[in-house]
Amino acid sequence: MIRTIQELFKIAATVVIGSLILVNCEPDADQLGSQFFQDGAQGTEKTYPIVAYNVNNGDSIRTDAARLQSATLGVFTESQFGMQKVSYVTQVRLPAANPDFGTNPKLDSAVLVIKPQYAIDSVTSVTKDDYIFPEGAIPAKRIMNTYPILKYGNTKIGGKTLLNFRVQEVTDFLGSNADQIRSNRNVAAGAQLGTKTFDGNVSYVKVTKDADDSVLLENQAGIRIKLDSTFFANKIINKPSTSPEFSDAASFIRYFKGIRISVDETDGYIFNFDPTSMELNLYYKSDKVTNGVTAREQSTYMMNVGGSNSHFNQIEFNRAGTPSAAALAAITPMDSINGAAKIFAQGMGGPGFGLKIPDATIAAVRNQFQNDKIGIVSAKLRIYTDAVSWNKKYAKPASFTVKKYIKKEKENDPYLNTFLDDMNALYGTGIYNLVKAFDLEKNPAYYDIGITQTFKNIIEKQNPKTGNLILNVGTYTMDASGNMLGELYPNLGPQNFNTRSFTPNRVVLVGKDPLYPLNDPSDPLKELRPKLILTYGQK
Repeated sequence: MIRTIQELFKIAATVVIGSLILVNCEPDADQLGSQFFQDGAQGTEKTYPIVAYNVNNGDSIRTDAARLQSATLGVFTESQFGMQKVSYVTQVRLPAANPDFGTNPKLDSAVLVIKPQYAIDSVTSVTKDDYIFPEGAIPAKRIMNTYPILKYGNTKIGGKTLLNFRVQEVTDFLGSNADQIRSNRNVAAGAQLGTKTFDGNVSYVKVTKDADDSVLLENQAGIRIKLDSTFFANKIINKPSTSPEFSDAASFIRYFKGIRISVDETDGYIFNFDPTSMELNLYYKSDKVTNGVTAREQSTYMMNVGGSNSHFNQIEFNRAGTPSAAALAAITPMDSINGAAKIFAQGMGGPGFGLKIPDATIAAVRNQFQNDKIGIVSAKLRIYTDAVSWNKKYAKPASFTVKKYIKKEKENDPYLNTFLDDMNALYGTGIYNLVKAFDLEKNPAYYDIGITQTFKNIIEKQNPKTGNLILNVGTYTMDASGNMLGELYPNLGPQNFNTRSFTPNRVVLVGKDPLYPLNDPSDPLKELRPKLILTYGQK
């Protein structure tokens, strides 16, 4: 422990941004941290019990186009949280108004393509050198690379989990892609457009002509669902290009309102896919006249799905009879004082949790700061997974979003939409981690939440006055250059830029059992209870 504390001093000494960890730009006590850079520094690490409690998010979260950097699809059921089932709803648009499909067009097929995340390093490759390409019976070579998609949940039901996809026409108008949509929105679905039984693998296929190695066909790895060709022939291909429904996007999305993709099962797995990469392709032939000779020409018409359209995830929960249902039903306003024995955290609109540093602890540390002239070097909250309730093979969450909880006097919404002070002060320095996960492959695992600057401000500036934080499964999103989006768009609310709506992980954590007072030596789980670990120095 002595070595750990010494290392903390070394790290603090390397901070060249106004000594943000140790010192403010204020005089007297706030500058005592500067003494730790000198010989004779003494450090103390002390642990304080904190309170953990469940937070009910109402099984609802925004999953509209502004939130879904990644979309989800599937279903997963387990004993602690019950069933979580997710469908995907999107508008469909024409790429341009008044499409011209040529003379005497006839639709051959309509295919929806979903491109899930897959394990690129787990490939099975099959090459067929004597392949005959069916269009024109052309001698060719076909290469097919098959990959398992990345899954969260039960992947071996009946030996190998099968999911049955169902695609339906949406009969409700979905609105604008700027509209805010929550995951519990219901939409009416009409005609069934297609089904597919999926075995969990996707394939990349490339066919090249033997004669000159030209590419005859290339399909990227994805889930290909054949749709009702009669429906799309009548809805799109067979209609005159001058039809008023085709005149502009606003008219078309009221004529053909969209599609809904769901799964039939009540157990299986959930997977992620990029909604901007979805395809809905219409393959058709039309007449082409060359030198007075009429031939049938093959064409592909690519409709716009996902992307700039209004689209969202519908998420359904059924946790009847589960421990998480009982815990959520037992929530009271006193939980931030009494705590809960077990904490249930679930992504995609499921419950989150609160961590409260007791007011008495804050008062005691503030008294040390004012009277004993201590300087805070490090403050972190530690929480452990429940090794009995969550001894599952499912991947534990890698991170959490964290925000301050302060009930404002003149606003109905008690949640602040800003980053922790540590994020604002130290993000990008390379020395700060909001959440560090340890032993995720073991039971128990644990997480450290770095709150040094936040806690210093509570103690030294009494801003905020409470040590109450709200955590949810997920992390904060970044752009392609690694910039945190919440930092780039602070006026839109930094907390809005996160992965909560499409992170399916969940976990059961050890809480503060109301049957035992804080730090009760008779508590059998005392060492695993949530705690504040404070390191401070004193000259």
